[in-house]
Amino acid sequence: MNDTIQSEPVADAKSVPNKINTQSALPPEETERLGADIVAALKTVYDPEIPADIYELGLIYKVDIKDDRAVNVEMTLTTPNCPAAGELPTMVENAVASVTGVGPVTVNVVWEPTWTPDRMSDEARLVLNMW
Repeated sequence: MNDTIQSEPVADAKSVPNKINTQSALPPEETERLGADIVAALKTVYDPEIPADIYELGLIYKVDIKDDRAVNVEMTLTTPNCPAAGELPTMVENAVASVTGVGPVTVNVVWEPTWTPDRMSDEARLVLNMW
């Protein structure tokens, strides 16, 4: 699937780079709030072996907020052999489900496109000293 999505601004363009699909029958202010709150929730999830959150690491490829408030998340892992593979998707599901107003949450782990360090934000690069 394509990881570029047509979307309305959710917070500021720097913090939410086209990962949140907010095209919905929900009022725009509600999708904006949900999108910002979902991103904030995702930023609380850390890979146990890396001191940066999964959003800044670039592991979240797509978040789709449906008209019924169901949320579908497409994410990846740094490698297919990631030791946290069994727990990270559940951590993501729980974080997104904790957002007020969100319906059922589905998390799908995808391998295309392959994750590379180029997907990391400047914030993650700074934390990991990867300059």
